[in-house]
Amino acid sequence: MATAKLMDYDKALELFEPVLGFEVHVELNTRTKMFSDAPNPANDEFHGADPNTLIAPVDLGLPGSLPVVNATAVRSSISLGLALGCSIAESSRFARKNYFYPDLGKNYQISQYDEPIAFEGSVEVELEDGTLVTIPVERAHMEEDAGKLTHMGGATGRIQGAEYSLVDYNRAGVPLVEIVTKPIFGAEHRAPEYAKAYIAAIRDIVRGLGISEARLERGNLRCDANVSLRPRGQEKLGTRTETKNVNSMRSVERAVRYEIQRQAQILADGGTIIQETRHWHEDTGTTSPGRPKSDADDYRYFPEPDLLPVEPSRELVEELRAALPEQPVARRRRLKADWGFTDLEFQDVRNGGLIDEVEATIAAGASPAAARKWWTGEITRVANAQEREASSLVSPADVAALQGLIDAGTLTDKLARQVLEGVIADEGTPQEVVDARGLAVVSDDGALIAAIDEALAAQPDVLAKIKDGKVQAAGAVIGAVMKAMRGQADAARVRELILERAAQ
Repeated sequence: MATAKLMDYDKALELFEPVLGFEVHVELNTRTKMFSDAPNPANDEFHGADPNTLIAPVDLGLPGSLPVVNATAVRSSISLGLALGCSIAESSRFARKNYFYPDLGKNYQISQYDEPIAFEGSVEVELEDGTLVTIPVERAHMEEDAGKLTHMGGATGRIQGAEYSLVDYNRAGVPLVEIVTKPIFGAEHRAPEYAKAYIAAIRDIVRGLGISEARLERGNLRCDANVSLRPRGQEKLGTRTETKNVNSMRSVERAVRYEIQRQAQILADGGTIIQETRHWHEDTGTTSPGRPKSDADDYRYFPEPDLLPVEPSRELVEELRAALPEQPVARRRRLKADWGFTDLEFQDVRNGGLIDEVEATIAAGASPAAARKWWTGEITRVANAQEREASSLVSPADVAALQGLIDAGTLTDKLARQVLEGVIADEGTPQEVVDARGLAVVSDDGALIAAIDEALAAQPDVLAKIKDGKVQAAGAVIGAVMKAMRGQADAARVRELILERAAQ
């Protein structure tokens, strides 16, 4: 694949105005699928399931099978629409979106077209420096997910060059809400940051509602990023590209920046932008052509004849409105003040997606500083090494219990890291790991004094140096005692006992 020519980013923004748009798909965590009773299990179970085992006749498009709307998915969709500031339609209708591709056995997707469940809203997004911007939302509509194709025999894993493809319909029919923005103007140089902040805001909203795990790396949250450029002073919008299914907030940011630079160079060279989908390549930080982007007419939408309109009562809508959680921006600002974090400290927690974990750890009894230290430090380090989510390694209750053992003097920080290792390895609670591994701090002064005397005997000049005022000489003895006690001594207490010995 030839490398595209890129214009310098600042130069691109001198010549062209970027216009953005985002289509975000949220997988709902309902017990069953959108239109069938096939199971829709949690992430680990779903991704560990054998291909084509989480299916029902409706998901395969078998003759005679009829869809039935998942009521919980409708409630979740309404809640999300309300959280996005949308109006909820008194009546919305499903439609058939026709396209011929093996990932849906019936050759059409049940979606919503001109009558979505939610419309005309906005999302308040906070940039890294605290600037608030409003992203206009055109609609949020319900639909079903497609299956998954695995292309075999090719060099790239894509259909081009593959010898054959395998179809897994496990994902077909999983409930989705697609959130579509209006064109976003005024982002200018901060366009990539807008993209990252918007996806983060949607993730925070759906997690707060409890309707999705919203893990981008697992596809619970997927973003299609639309980018177009228009020459400065021109009213007409440029031709857009749609970079599909970018699976991290950092990648969304990079993809938008790349497309701005790529399109700017093409336009400056007198070329034209093709309206198409683009694939994002994480390893090279580039996009490549997908397929020509279809317009609505190409899908030949028509009302789904097997489903009645969705007509939620006003009482249900108001019940769901009353149950909405605090908005993410307001919640973050409240928590930052409550916890006493600096901007950088709170940004570390937010960037790690760890606000919920830190909040729960504090609620379980840990101090804010200790909760932040564990989650953004050792737990994140292990999660990155194991390529797992930090929240999947250990519970907030266990983190609080671990810090409680430190506060009680049962563990040192070093010992606590060993205990954490045991908890992550499913050896039990922090106290159970301490007991099983024998990791508690030795608090018996008699045992410590014996170790000190042994260390002093091996370094007879140290005591004299300490008596002469060279207190730093105690460091060598402390190190020897800690080694003899396998790290299970309180270094501060060892130091106190050495100084007491020197004073005699």
